[in-house]
Amino acid sequence: MIDTKNITNLRMQRQFLHEKANLTEYKPLYRDTQPGQNEYWHGFGQPPILTFRANFDDIEYNRERQKNRILIKGRFQGGNLGWIERDDLELFAGLCMKKLDKPTERQLSLLKLIKHEGPMNIQYMKEATGMLVKEITPILHRLQEAFLIYEDQYDGEWDRGWYLFFEMFPDVNLDKYTRHEALKIILQKFAYRHVHFDIDMAKSFYKLPIKDIKSAADELVTDGIFLKHENGYMLQSDFETLKKENYDTVKSVFVMHRNDFLIKSNYHILKEKFNQSEHETLQYVLIDGTFSGAVIGKFKYGPYIIEDVVVDIPNAESKSRKSEIIEAVCAVNNHDYSQIKRYNGEEL
Repeated sequence: MIDTKNITNLRMQRQFLHEKANLTEYKPLYRDTQPGQNEYWHGFGQPPILTFRANFDDIEYNRERQKNRILIKGRFQGGNLGWIERDDLELFAGLCMKKLDKPTERQLSLLKLIKHEGPMNIQYMKEATGMLVKEITPILHRLQEAFLIYEDQYDGEWDRGWYLFFEMFPDVNLDKYTRHEALKIILQKFAYRHVHFDIDMAKSFYKLPIKDIKSAADELVTDGIFLKHENGYMLQSDFETLKKENYDTVKSVFVMHRNDFLIKSNYHILKEKFNQSEHETLQYVLIDGTFSGAVIGKFKYGPYIIEDVVVDIPNAESKSRKSEIIEAVCAVNNHDYSQIKRYNGEEL
C-alpha cells in the first residue's frame, strides 16, 4: 500500500516546490508541464511562468526564449493560448491539432490573403478585406487551431505578424504523431510530475476527450509503463520507488494563480469545492502539498479586492497557521494585512 502523503511529498519535490529549480532542472520541468502560461489576469501579454519553482527570474528567461523563437505561441488546450518549446511542435500538433476539414469562404479568403501578401497584422487584414476586427479574430483563432497560420509573438508588443505556418516552420511534420501516439508520450510526463493522476485530471489540463486519454493510459498499463492505482495511474517505476522511499513533508503555503499547472490539472475539483457565487476565486491555496483554500474577491487592474481567505483544514490548524496563510496571500497580492477583509468568514 502506497501512503498518500508520500505521493504528495514526492509530487512537491518533482514540482520543485520544496526546493527551487536551477536552470538545468527548470528546462525539463517546463517541457513536462507544457503548454506554459502566463500569470492569470495580471500576466496578460507577459511570458509564461512557473510560479514559485525557479531560483532565478524565469519571466525574463522565458522572455529571452520568446525573442529567440525557442518558445512559440499557439492554441493547444481546447483553443486556449499557451507556449511550448519549438522542438515539441510536432508532438503538440499530434496532440491538439483541430483540422479544418470544411473551411468557410472567409477562412479561405484570409488564408489566401496571407499567402499572397505575406505576413501581416490584423489592422492590415481589416483594410484589405473590409471585415471588422471582431469578425477576423475568431477566424484567425480557428486557423491557429488547425496549425495553418502562426502568430509571431516574440515580444510584448501588440502589433504582431501572422504567417502561414509552413513559412515559419517548413521542416515540421504535422502528421508525425497520431493523437494516441502523442498522448502516450505526454501522459508519461504528466504522470512523472504528478506522481499519481486520474483521467479527469488529464482531461482538465489537456482538454481532450476522456476516451482518448483512457485509451492511451490503459495501453501504457499493458506496455508495463503505467500501473493502475486507486482509480488512477502512476509510473510503474514510481510505484516501486515509493514502496522503498519515504519523502519528508515540508510545511509550506503557496497561493497560486489560476493558470498554474497544478491548478489547471485539478480545476474540475477546485471550482466546485471553493465555489463562491457572489465573488470570484482569485487564487487557490496549497497547504503542505494539498489544495486546502481559496482567496475570494474581485479581479481588477491594480491590487485585487480580497473579500475572504477561505481554508478547509481543521479548526485548530486554521487558527495556528492563520498568520502564515495571510502573509502568503499578502505576498502575492501586494497587500498588507489590513486590506484583507475576512479570514474564514470572520472580519480581520
